[in-house]
Amino acid sequence: MHPLRLIEPTSGEYSLLLDAGTTQVDDVIEDLGHEPNGYFWEGVAQVLVRTEAPALEGRFSYDPEGDMFCAYGKDRGALEELGTRMAATATDADRVRRLVAAAKADGFEFDD
Repeated sequence: MHPLRLIEPTSGEYSLLLDAGTTQVDDVIEDLGHEPNGYFWEGVAQVLVRTEAPALEGRFSYDPEGDMFCAYGKDRGALEELGTRMAATATDADRVRRLVAAAKADGFEFDD
């Protein structure tokens, strides 16, 4: 799941975290006209849920900041699945390009 990490800050509560600006694809994100911040990565998560894993919808919440992406909730399995999908994106420039292009074609606006 690298570069994401899943933590349990309190018993039964989980947070999926990504330090923004630390991925292998930051330059690609910038080349696409976006900032590789926590808000951009929330958009990535939303697009992944909508297009690849609709069963995850509503199973966790988002709380990004400029320097960090965060999704949280009680459903560890859902957060693990999201983390796996996001890790595949955070390490694959072509996947980022395809995801951003498809999101744009669907009218999705990244809030970065």
